[in-house]
Amino acid sequence: MNRKIPLAIVALALIALLGCMQSASAADTPSSAAASVHFDADAATAAYLATMTPAARARSDAYFEGGYWLMLWDFLIGLLVAWALLGWRLSARMRDFGARLTPFRWAQTALYAIQYFVLTTILTLPWAAYEGYVRERQYGMSNQGLGSWLGDEAKELIITLIFGTLAAVAIYAVIRKLPKTWWLWGSAVALLFLIFQIAIGPTYLEPVFNKFYPLAESPLKQRILSLARANGIPAEQVYEFDASKQTTKMSAHVSGMAGSAQISLNDNLINRASPEEVEAVLGHEMGHYVLNHVYKGVLALGVLIVIGFALMAWAFGRVTLKFGERWGVRDVADVAGLPLLVALFSIYGFALTPLSNTITRSIEAEADAFGLNAARQPDGAAQAALHLAEYRKMQPGALEEVIFFDHPSGWNRIHRAMVWKAENLSAADIAAYDALHHPPGVDR
Repeated sequence: MNRKIPLAIVALALIALLGCMQSASAADTPSSAAASVHFDADAATAAYLATMTPAARARSDAYFEGGYWLMLWDFLIGLLVAWALLGWRLSARMRDFGARLTPFRWAQTALYAIQYFVLTTILTLPWAAYEGYVRERQYGMSNQGLGSWLGDEAKELIITLIFGTLAAVAIYAVIRKLPKTWWLWGSAVALLFLIFQIAIGPTYLEPVFNKFYPLAESPLKQRILSLARANGIPAEQVYEFDASKQTTKMSAHVSGMAGSAQISLNDNLINRASPEEVEAVLGHEMGHYVLNHVYKGVLALGVLIVIGFALMAWAFGRVTLKFGERWGVRDVADVAGLPLLVALFSIYGFALTPLSNTITRSIEAEADAFGLNAARQPDGAAQAALHLAEYRKMQPGALEEVIFFDHPSGWNRIHRAMVWKAENLSAADIAAYDALHHPPGVDR
């Protein structure tokens, strides 16, 4: 589901941006003296790919490639909304309305922020409905009716009003107190809010949209808990959540900070995936936890936020020097300039898309390698890649993958799994494994 919570979206980007500190290449193809000499990883990869029908491949490619244009339109619509608020002086009127109601600057900022989030949500609702509801149903990715979808949008707005308003009040207080270095301290405030949301998200935010309950007792659940214990993850329970009421997509995550951990997987994964696939997916998610991706992401994203805020401060002064009087924006401490700050930061973020996607891919590749070594389910990992291929293009071009893919392509993930299988299992082990799991491979 396509969330619109600004801070929560950036918080999710934390995990994506941390990979610049580590390289996954060394872990992608572990070697073994007992590597099989007869197992052909390329042929096994091709056999997996052949299980997708041409129609399924075409549908997946169309869905994913359409997302390229969605990224552009999301960006342009955001700029258009900012221009409307500034150019039609709506933002200045919203500021003046708050000033008439209260003499307190922090309260004026809060009243403006509430108006801003409500109005921008209304203005972008038609586009959000197409992107998150109509298009998802066209491609068979959504199980939601319109009422349910609108209900989730309303919940997102409420959460945005709470956290977004608090963040706006805090950042503008910093701007007024430290007008020359606000960009540095303001970025620190923004980062603190992101850390806070990461910490409370699994326990307090995600249950707003889905019901979480302990996974039913089964041998699979015990294997998941055993996998967690073997990798030092302090989890005593596995949770399932009812994502099928919203989407057909499968997902899972292992979240937690400061010595806590929560293992969660959606009911689509339980209902649609084989046991070995579930183990492979959870091995990948445990990799994010064990490899401290959240902590490293906070550091990496912190640097990017500071740079972005510095560029915002520089550009804001130059833009308002020319257009500020026309828009009714006085200076950077004037909350009526918020749409301009948001627009400037979105330009910065959009320009970084290829870089952030490349960083994310390297992190996901690192988690893939960890998962293969932890769960030892290469065919489960390949099956998961095929399921993801329902909405991710399987074989992009090299430049296409660099620019648009925030995860390794399906071909790369399957091939990595088959290379791991060849390098880590003996011929006898492969024969026994294939006889048990019946992968659509070769040399069985």
